[in-house]
Amino acid sequence: MFAGNGVSAVTLNGAKIAPSVNVSLSFWQVMLEKVLGITTQTSSGLTCDPNTGHVFCVRTLRPHLLFWQEIKSSLSFRKTLSALSFSPDGKLIVTGENGHRPAVRVWDVEERTQVSELHGHKHGVACVAFSPKMKYIVSVGYQHDMIVNVWDWRQDSLVASNKVSCKVMALSFSDDSCFVTVGHRHVKFWFLDASREVKIKETVPLVGRSGLLGELHNNIFCGVACGHGRMLGSTFCVSYSGLLCQFNEKRVLEKWIDLKVTVANCICVSEEFIFCGCANGTVRIFHTHNMHYLSDLPKPHCLGVDVVQELKLRRQDSVYPDTIALTFDPCNRWLSCVYKDHSVYIWDVKDTNKVWKVWSDLFHSSFVWNVEVYPEFEDHQACLPPGSFLTCSSDNTIRFWNLENSPRARFQENSYSNNLLKVMYVDNNIQHLQDSTNVPDRGENVGYLDVKSGVRVMQISPNGQHLASGDRGGNLRIHELRFMDEVIKVEAHDSEVLCLEYSKPETGVALLASASRDRLIHVLNVDKNYKLEQTLDDHSSAITAIKFTGNGEVQMISCGADKSIYFRCAQKVADGINFTRTHHVAEKTTLYDMDIDITQKYVAVACQDRNVRVYNTVSGKQKWCYKGSQADDGSLLKVHLDPSGTFLAASCSDKSISVIDFHSGECVAKMFGHSEIVTGMKFTYDCKHLITVSGDSCVFIWHLSPEITNCMKRHLMELDQLQQEKKAKARNWFDPNRRETYVTVPSRCLSHDAKEPSKDEIEEEREKESCLQTPAKDDFDTGIHIEVDNSDSMTFNPRVSYQPQGRWAERANKDPIKTILDTDLTYFTPIKNDSMNEIDLEPQNLDQLLLEVSNTPLFRVEVADLLASDGHSEGETEANDLDENVKQNSSLPQTPEQEKYLKQHFETLVEAPAEGNEEEEEEKCLFLNPRLSISTRFLSRCQKNSRKVYRGLHPPPPKFHVESALDSAGRQILLHSENVTVKVDCCLRNLMLPPTR
Repeated sequence: MFAGNGVSAVTLNGAKIAPSVNVSLSFWQVMLEKVLGITTQTSSGLTCDPNTGHVFCVRTLRPHLLFWQEIKSSLSFRKTLSALSFSPDGKLIVTGENGHRPAVRVWDVEERTQVSELHGHKHGVACVAFSPKMKYIVSVGYQHDMIVNVWDWRQDSLVASNKVSCKVMALSFSDDSCFVTVGHRHVKFWFLDASREVKIKETVPLVGRSGLLGELHNNIFCGVACGHGRMLGSTFCVSYSGLLCQFNEKRVLEKWIDLKVTVANCICVSEEFIFCGCANGTVRIFHTHNMHYLSDLPKPHCLGVDVVQELKLRRQDSVYPDTIALTFDPCNRWLSCVYKDHSVYIWDVKDTNKVWKVWSDLFHSSFVWNVEVYPEFEDHQACLPPGSFLTCSSDNTIRFWNLENSPRARFQENSYSNNLLKVMYVDNNIQHLQDSTNVPDRGENVGYLDVKSGVRVMQISPNGQHLASGDRGGNLRIHELRFMDEVIKVEAHDSEVLCLEYSKPETGVALLASASRDRLIHVLNVDKNYKLEQTLDDHSSAITAIKFTGNGEVQMISCGADKSIYFRCAQKVADGINFTRTHHVAEKTTLYDMDIDITQKYVAVACQDRNVRVYNTVSGKQKWCYKGSQADDGSLLKVHLDPSGTFLAASCSDKSISVIDFHSGECVAKMFGHSEIVTGMKFTYDCKHLITVSGDSCVFIWHLSPEITNCMKRHLMELDQLQQEKKAKARNWFDPNRRETYVTVPSRCLSHDAKEPSKDEIEEEREKESCLQTPAKDDFDTGIHIEVDNSDSMTFNPRVSYQPQGRWAERANKDPIKTILDTDLTYFTPIKNDSMNEIDLEPQNLDQLLLEVSNTPLFRVEVADLLASDGHSEGETEANDLDENVKQNSSLPQTPEQEKYLKQHFETLVEAPAEGNEEEEEEKCLFLNPRLSISTRFLSRCQKNSRKVYRGLHPPPPKFHVESALDSAGRQILLHSENVTVKVDCCLRNLMLPPTR
């Protein structure tokens, strides 16, 4: 049935029929070698060959029989399969599709061809089945179709049809003249009149009679199976409420049994046994002739199990996945079970008292967001065996896979899966381990529930020791891969983390950059225990990709949904590393992903307009632009370059994958297979496979053709040879014993056969020169300055001898260009600026306030301007006198009444500044709160700094009303309140006094 341990397998690529691709003769063939995943949600998507025991489902488990390549090469359909069923003789298989105008197709298994194509539904096919004598095919549409069709598939004609008023969930044939459908408050027996069909030769109304349910008429029936052999004529149904029912030939409910479970999902009947799949991993077994209970199947693994550890005694409070689909193999007497966490078990049920497991495998149960291939190391350095790769999903797990038969070192063979090394659970919550879409009241076209759970992205460190992962809640986790321990967890972002990137070893520093939907980039220093170095907020929307590049220097490139690409260069500062922007490219289309080639000269960007744009990493200029998809609609979502930089894999929103020559833009292969968009792609380091993951919860391993593999390896050898030559030249250059002899000859004697530089080399030299000689407009706007060395050395240096040309060379001020060391780096990034400390707004006493304010010349000038605007003709002379008098005289009250009044109302006068101080304390507490994410603290700090700048530029206006401008001495302002005249010094303009009457 299923593959593993010598068991043969025949499986079906359910989402797309063809696991192999051969689009045209000029294309190279890419074969689908293995699929890790299953999307079956009901027994309608699971079937078994009655002759061989081969199991087919609506998602490939392991394609052992690859006859689907001819099907795909001859057909252009790309719809998802929703139901399938074998013919009684095992030679044919019928499939139903999901989507607009779905088809019912009949396939010949031996000839590997399509036999018939039938169209009669609008939205989708819920279930299909052959009649016992293979004369008819019955197809039931989705709830919105409300149609039951009977087909003569040999004549491609519709024999009979009728509508149903409720949702149908299962179908089973009793004989050629009768079949049964069940669903929401629905058990119906349909009858075929063969003589009437032959006479009329047109589509006739299908005759149906409802089963007599009695008091069970309000139940939802989710499974049906008609009896065989001695029990022919009996019909068995199971309801969601946990009831097993038996109907006789007269449609009368004879018996019903309470299964004593919370939920029942499916039923399967053989000549001897009735199998009922229920919640919590329960499968109950009954006799068919008397419906006596026999036993239960063994439970599968419990949710949250560690597959590496040996089997232990299970606790009573363990939770198990629900059983959602069953199919029986009459040849081997094996029962195949699909569980709600997308795991599959094969049980040998020859003896119900000694049931044992034949085979099992565990897969992701929700969106698979990302895939990473473990780097190649020496045996003592690697934490994982060769050929390992990792996937992360919305089910809150990171799974470690290995497809090679190499020694697994400390990873022992587990009893659950031959492909799975380890399951890492990032959260103790087991709620998301089961498929949340499989609920009784779900719709056929419903998608996965959009819950903020699961691991969104991950990245392996260059040394292979650490695994960084970001989840949909904005948390950043660091796991140590030697012992699989979580060493760091940081609440980094306010929204889901979209991309992570480690800096390359060639840069000389170890950094980790995380970017999120909150439009912020956090740069962490790996060597300092992932200490935060800098936060960048250049982007105005979600950041979709971020990459490090550079040899001997650190460059960062990021793109986002704001249609911008930012090129940054790192500068060393006193307390770490600071990134400054060097180039900004604004496109007219959204940018979804990017990757850098092995030479680190070019960056390829996936664009919404289905183009791949390639930019130079140094100059930021566009190098190439070509089609990334042959489709006429959709958008490019992902791009990935192979380890040699020869080919580029691009995924489109039409669920297709293209392999493109990176330099020429020619498409060499195109693949279909996933039923949802492709969310991640990676080439293996041996250049033989391409691994893709998708929102359909499945992992596809594509085997590349020998031509593609040979091109990659040849390019890698050429690059390695060039690198060796460069190293040899470098050793010769620094050899102290090296002697050189220079001979002067006329130019006409030089050989004309000398090798001239290629066009690419000339263009690269021009780009480098233009990058040095033509600063971009953004360089002046953002404060990025060119470093200039004013040494008196006679050696030519392009950065020193260059004089800027063009309109940007002339500045309004003739100041020299500053070096990066002279600039204030706090201007480039909103980090805390210690020079902007606020003035203490809460003095301890009135005398201190008067003394501090009297020494502030800004206030005296503003009061002089205020007096001049009130119509005093003394002008500048009185203002100067006022300035001198204030310096010489005190501003204390002159009368006891004034002194008493100020003492009584002093707290009121300084109340407003005190409130401001409390606000500062509140902001300080907000910033220091460890429960807040890094992004929240960063944005709070930016808001605080902006308020400081605003206060410095705009001092608060006077808070009192001037009743009389100056007294006779010209030194003090006269204020009237509550029949008390108070003389206050002109400098106390910020005091709040009661309004005058």
